[in-house]
Formats: sequence, C-alpha cells, structure tokens
Amino acid sequence: MAFFSSYASRSLLRRLPKLLRPSPLRRSLCAAAAGVERGGGGGASSAAGFFVDGAPSSMRGVVFWEPGRPLAVEEFRMPRPKAGELLIRTKACGVCHSDLHVMKGELPFASPCVVGHEITGEVVEYGAHTDNRIKERFPIGSHVVGAFIMPCGNCFYCVKGQEDLCEAFFAYNRAKGTLYDGETRLFLRSNGKPVYMYSMGGLAEYCVVPANALAVLPNSLPYTESAILGCAVFTAYGAMRHAAEMRAGDSVAVIGVGGVGSSCLQIARAFGASEVIAVDISDEKLQNATTLGATHTINAQKEDAVERIQEITGGRGVDVAVEALGKPQTFMQCTKSVCDGGKAVMIGLASTNVMGEVDITRLVRRQIKIIGSYGARARQDLPQVVKLAETGIFNLQKSVSRKCKFEEANSAYEDLDRGKIIGRAVVEIM
Repeated sequence: MAFFSSYASRSLLRRLPKLLRPSPLRRSLCAAAAGVERGGGGGASSAAGFFVDGAPSSMRGVVFWEPGRPLAVEEFRMPRPKAGELLIRTKACGVCHSDLHVMKGELPFASPCVVGHEITGEVVEYGAHTDNRIKERFPIGSHVVGAFIMPCGNCFYCVKGQEDLCEAFFAYNRAKGTLYDGETRLFLRSNGKPVYMYSMGGLAEYCVVPANALAVLPNSLPYTESAILGCAVFTAYGAMRHAAEMRAGDSVAVIGVGGVGSSCLQIARAFGASEVIAVDISDEKLQNATTLGATHTINAQKEDAVERIQEITGGRGVDVAVEALGKPQTFMQCTKSVCDGGKAVMIGLASTNVMGEVDITRLVRRQIKIIGSYGARARQDLPQVVKLAETGIFNLQKSVSRKCKFEEANSAYEDLDRGKIIGRAVVEIM
C-alpha cells in the first residue's frame, strides 16, 4: 500500500524582506534569506526561511492525514518547546509497526498527525522556565535519544515509579495527539492549522520532547542505529525486566522476531537466558535471529511451534514466552508454550477489539501468568538501555537492517507492511 504521495523537488531559492522576529526567550533583530535550496542527499535539512538566532523558522515533517490517503511531506512552522520540554534537531527516526497500525486505521489516533516515535537528535533549545537541572543534564548541543513513552513525572503511576502507565501520556498523547497542556507543538506553515503528535512526532526535521523522555547518547554511539533504543530496545527491555522479571538461567521463546522481537532475543541473552528460541515464518528472519543470540529457531509454517518448544525444553515449556505480533493465533501459541508457573508476556499491538483465547482450566490449575507489557520506564530504564548498547552487550549494528533517506521513508513503510524488513529500518533525517 502506498503511504507517501510523491512530490517534486522544489527550489525554495527566493528572497524575503528582513523581518522582526522576537523570541520569547530573547528579543533580537534577525533576518536572513528564506531560500536555501534543498540538498538531495541524506535528507539534509534545508529548512528554508528567515532565522532567529541561527534557528530556521520552518521544517519538514511527514504527515498522516487519514487511512487510505498517502502520507505527505509538509512544511511546518518551527515547533516551540514549553517548560520542561526540549527542541531536538532530529537526526534519525526508526520505522515501527505501531506507526503502521495508525496509518492503516487499525488503532484510533488523532489526525492529521506526524508519525515516528523512536528518535535520536541534538538539543537546540529549551522551553521558557525550564528547570536549570534539566539544562545542566542536557546542555545545548547534547546528543540525546528519546523514549516513545514520555512520562509526565507527576501522575499517580509516575510517582509510584510505573512510568510506563503514565496517566498523562495515555490521556493526552495517545488519546488526543498532544502534549500535557492539551496542545500540539506542530502547525502547518501554510495556514497555521494544527497537526497532532504520535509521541513526539519524530519523523520530522525537529521535534519537541519532554525532558523526562530523554537520555544522553554518548558520542561513541551513532545517531542512526541508536534511534531504535527508544522503542524497539526500550520495549524489549520493559518486557524482560519488568513484565517477565527474567532471571539468569530462564528459558525464553520469542514469537515474531521483527524489530522488537529480535531486540527481545538480545535482551534475553544479556540477562543470562539458558535457551533463547526464535519463532517466525520467515527463514530470513530466523537466520538473522541466530546472529542475535537465538540458540534455536522454529519456522511456524513448517512445524508446530508449541510442540517444538516443548521438545527443546524436555517437555516442560519455557519459563518466559514473548508474543511480538499481536495476532490471536500467536497469542494462543504464547500461552501454550510456557511451563507450569511460566509467564506469557504480550507486547504485540493488535487492531482494536481483537481478542485472544486462553485455556482457562490450564491457566488456573498450572498457574500460567499472562502479562501485558507496552514499554519500559524512561527515567530509570532508558539510561540502562543506552549502557547496554554502549558496552556492546546489545549490538545495534546487527539490529538495523536498512537505512534510508527522509524522502525514502515511503518504501520503508511499504516493505515493513509486506514483512520485507528483517530487523529494523531507520530514516536518516539530518
């Protein structure tokens, strides 16, 4: 399915008169030529327009308008951060199945919106009245990675330390496409109309991110590959660390080894799993899984996955099974694959109102635990995820199977929809 509308390269070379452009943080006269012709390579920023203290006044972003209508690259006014928020010059953004669920109308979300929710970038500005401790933690120019769950830090669950259940995130961002004052930070350049934000709206040249959702990215880690830390790896870490409470020596099966599932394989090995079983219907993905730590692979189209898992584990089943597809069939496979007292962890999103079946008597008698897990906890977990990558325990290079330019995101989403991306695709933006 075609998500992007094609658009011709447009020359923005033109002249604008000098303008007064007061900033909320500084009042200064700034003027510059509006036209810098866009470079074609690497999605380099051209953000033409007059400049305020060196910052462009506009940017490009990828907009989802409605199901069945192609995505389009649009011009936006430069987003402005508010208190506790940072403006990030986006360097890379991962291509995730969660975006596809929104694009295909399988999950309700406010539209028009900018998709993309796992990003790396550079800090360029703070919102007015931002706490000095945030500025000290993230100096201008800092390299950062952003988590897709952006905790408010103040709600009932955030105070308890369960930031993955943040009330504000679900009530405002996931329900309304806004940040926590109930407003988006994205407005079209042409008419000023609002465009909503899926997480931070990361598939854009700049994005606004609450400081609670950011972690410093060491200079030793590359922008492009590190983008997956904020969703694919973040989600896997939350599933293994919090939902499964995985212990060294546990046996683990992962059903569906795409971007998130393959991250689960690496996290399981990092946590000391004795056996790591990868289940998929793609031989190519299964072959890749062996390079990421899988000790066994099962093609579920060629053999019964549950029976094979029981054979590998001496008839018991695994201690932890992870379902990363969000399908009724794999939901059932996951629950049947665990041993007595085992944990079936569900991380795959499904279309609205899709139901999974479970054997109730076995659930009760054999103490099967079925646990949902959406992600990890940004403030406490994202720095730990970064350390796994920094030390090389998590191999970023092997996890990213495709890099593409901003203008090529179309083909990446189409191939993701067709199951053609083996690991994770990442859009290089600037």
